[in-house]
This record gives sequence, structure tokens and C-alpha cells, in this order.
Amino acid sequence: MFWFGFVACLFILYACHLHVRSSMNSSVDFFESLIDEDGRFAELNCQEPVRRNRSRQRSLIQAETINNGGGLSLSPPHTISQRETGTQVSQCYSGPPSPSGSTSSTPLPTASPVPPPGTATLDPNWQATKHTVRERNAAMFNNQLMSDIKFIVGSPGNIQVIPAHKYVLATASSVFYAMFYGGLAECKQEIEVPDVEPSAFLTLLKYVYCDEIQLEADTVLSTLYVAKKYIVPYLARACVSYLETSLTAKNACLLLSQSRLFEEPELMQRCWEVIDAQAEMALNSEGFVDIDVSTLESVLARETLNCKEINLFEAALAWANAECGRREIEPTPINKRAMLGSAIYLIRFPTMTLEEFANSAAQLGILTPQETIDIFLHFTASSKPQLSYPIKARAGLKAQICHRFQSCAYRSNQWRYRGRCDSIQFCVDKRIFVVGFGLYGSSNGAADYNVKIELKRLGRVLAENNTKFFSDGSSNTFHVYFENPIQIEPETYYTASAILDGSELSYFGQEGLSEVYMGTVTFQFHCSSESTNGTGVQGGQIPELIYYGPTVNTTMTNSNTTED
Repeated sequence: MFWFGFVACLFILYACHLHVRSSMNSSVDFFESLIDEDGRFAELNCQEPVRRNRSRQRSLIQAETINNGGGLSLSPPHTISQRETGTQVSQCYSGPPSPSGSTSSTPLPTASPVPPPGTATLDPNWQATKHTVRERNAAMFNNQLMSDIKFIVGSPGNIQVIPAHKYVLATASSVFYAMFYGGLAECKQEIEVPDVEPSAFLTLLKYVYCDEIQLEADTVLSTLYVAKKYIVPYLARACVSYLETSLTAKNACLLLSQSRLFEEPELMQRCWEVIDAQAEMALNSEGFVDIDVSTLESVLARETLNCKEINLFEAALAWANAECGRREIEPTPINKRAMLGSAIYLIRFPTMTLEEFANSAAQLGILTPQETIDIFLHFTASSKPQLSYPIKARAGLKAQICHRFQSCAYRSNQWRYRGRCDSIQFCVDKRIFVVGFGLYGSSNGAADYNVKIELKRLGRVLAENNTKFFSDGSSNTFHVYFENPIQIEPETYYTASAILDGSELSYFGQEGLSEVYMGTVTFQFHCSSESTNGTGVQGGQIPELIYYGPTVNTTMTNSNTTED
């Protein structure tokens, strides 16, 4: 009986072993069927259709273990098949496989870079590694997995095929919604976008999928275009902000042309501020010759340009010469005038000096002989002929003055100059253009001064000028200027310095203000470590900053703020 019972137990244990092994095989078959039927784990770079090697897949799946959470951790091979409408298609990956799913609850950094296409969803259990909707959405960026539309982006020779997902695009743009789900929606599998740069289109999709905006100087204008084209206002505003912060005299005219095209009034205003204040630099920039004729006319008609008329004329000729090149015609004087068209009548030849007109415009053949004679008569004759050109000079910009002292004084032993530096730090909350400084002069009768003025940022000299001024012995300030206005960016500290050589005793400021409100611009002042002659916030030299900036309100908060 004992042996009979022992043998019976052995048979029962063997049967249980077979049952467990059969169950495990059934479980593996079940997961494999899920991967076959519903697992969409492939990516870009489609290759020829191939049949799945089921025995190889079975061995790979059997080699894995079921984790404690009940999920299946898979390490996919370099090629994973995808079944679509009964056809098995091979999708190959260009990047390394992503790590398998993790049960860690530590969230990923929100600003982490999106993996290259082909890696974000390489892991069959990739969803488990994405902790937020944003991360899961970002995994679909430029990803053929589950994509239901393709964009053929770019002009011939620079075309890129970009996969996308209608639902994601439609939730971000009313244009995409109308394109895919509107009443006149077309059921196309591919959409050609020849007027958009591929890099700009990818920047748009990056924002739509990943909630990230990555702008670069070379592509920001094309990105602004695509943001306007598909009505994505937040991305458009980001592009405008980027352009405003990178705005200089070298690109102001070209950006003005683009802002007019894109109907961005705020950017247009910022461009005009730069062009008005630094007109000579803006007109001599390389980008000026590339503006459209409408923008050219608006520049030539501008009343507040801060430059000589001869500079405007020379800039207009440079534009006409470039336009001849664009139209592939010879840049003769007659052709240049034809390119300018009616814009030439916006140039104010009569406001040039006689020498400027005689040595330049009168000899270049741009004007007709009769126009040249009439303008000469306008300069010299008492009875002046009627002209087709404006005879009133441009108003230019009116300089504004920030006073940082409430009073001034002098003493028998102050303020002395012995080659030492008077210096003060300042910052503003809006962009301005510093023209020069107001300085105190002699308190001991009339005197001449030699002065070196400097403007620095982070120790780098932005502008300097060695000049002279005459002091009449009064407590008035005397203005010294840089050769060109210097652009001052908001929320950045600059250092204004002056080294005077002349009569030792001078007036000096007192009751200094650490903050001065100029109606539209607020100045803040701090002591400078470069000051070796006693100048600081409370007293000393450099009592005034002369600048171009936004219009000052009629009523000033500070009684000591005036216009120059």
C-alpha cells in the first residue's frame, strides 16, 4: 500500500508540472497574439514587406519574464513587424532601442529633449515609460507610428516627408481642423506644402506635439510665416518676441519689411524706433537693399529719420542698383531711376547742402537736366522755381534728457580733475539709444575741457569719443555726444564714464536719485567700481544721460525731467 500511494503521488506531481508548463506556453501565446494583432511598435524608414519569423519571436518572448506588476517587459529586435490591413510590413529603426518600461514613480524632467524619430516608441511597452500626456504626445512627434497624414514640405531640391497625426494637429490649429474635419475636408493621404521650409514646419510640429519652442536666427522668419499660415498665435508671438530681442540697426530694415508683410504692428514699431535713432547704420546695412519697394517708400517718407539727406539718397541708389540685379538689367542711371519710380520724389534734395548736392546728386545722372537746374536755382536764386521734391528738412528725433541730481553746488576744494574717472552704472526698463552725456563745467570762470566719454557693457566698450567742450562758468550742464547713438537693451546694466582734463574746480551734483521715471522709461542708477574720482549715486559728475526713446508724456512725475 505504501508503494502504491507513493507512485500515485508521483503521477499527480507530474501531471501538475505538465499543466503549469502548458499554462505558461498559453500565456506566451496570448501575449504574442496581442503583439501580432494590436501592437503598433514600428517607426520610420519603411522597408520591403517581409513575413514575421514567428519561431524567432516566440523564442524572444519566452526568454523574457513577467514582472511583479503583471506587465511584460520586451527588448525588441532591430526590426519589428507591423500588421496593417492584413499585410505584414517591416519598419526599421535608425536609432538605438529605448530602455524597457520602469515601475519608478520619479517624473521625467519636463524640458528633456525629445528622442530622435525611431527611438521614443521602440520599446513595445513605451507607454509605461511616459508619465504625462505631454511625454506621450511628444513621443509621436515626427513619428510614423499611428500617423494618418504625411506632409511633403519644401521646394524642389529641399523636400522632406513629415508624418503627422490629424487629431493632434486639429486640436492646435483651426486651419488644420478645417483641412481634416471641416465641411470641405479632403481625404488625402499626402499634403504638399511647397511654400514652407522643412525646418520651420518641424518647429511648428515641435510646439504642437511637445509644447516646446526652439527658435534660431536663421529660421525664425520662416517659422513666423508658418505660424501665421496655420494660425498658431502663441508660436507667432514667440517669434515676434525673439525678433524684438535680436533687433539691431543691421537687420531693422529687413525686419520692418517682414513685419509689414506679416501685419505685426508691435514689431513694426520696434523696427521704426531703431531705424529712426540709428538711421545711418540701418540705411548702410546689407539687408536694406533687399526690402520691398513699399517699405523703401515708407522709409524715404519717414519724418523722424535721424540722418542726413545725402545718406538717404545714397541708400536709395544702392537699393535701385540691387533691384536692377534682381531684374537682370544693366544698372544705368536711367534704369536706376526707373526702379525707384515715384519713390525718388520722397528724397528731399533741396535740404542737402549745396556742396553735397553739387558733388553727388547733380553729377550721377539720376535727375533730369531740368531738375538739376531747378534745384541749383533753389539753392542760389532769390526767386526760387517750383520743385517736385520736398523742400522742408526732416524733423528727426528729439533728444530726451534724464537728470539724476536734484541740485548742484561747488566748493573751493571740490570737484577736482586729475585724470581720474567719473563713472556711474545704470539700467532701463525699455530699449533706448544713448546719444551722449551732460557734464558739469568750471566753477571758477570760463574754461575749456578735453573729455573722453565711454559707454560699456559687462566691461566691453560699446562706444567712446574724445572731444572738447567750453564751459562758461555757470552751473549749466554741457553736452558731449558719441558719433552714433548706442542701443541700450532693457534690464541690463551699462557703465557711463567720463575723464575730464581742464580747470580743476567744477560744479558737482548732489541729492542724487537712484531711480528716475521719465514717463515711459524708468532709469535705475548704481555706483560703479570704475569710479575713482568720487562720482556715485548721491553726488558727482555725469548729471545727465541724453537719449532717444519712446515719447515722453507731457506731465512728468519728476519735476526735474525736461526735454532737450
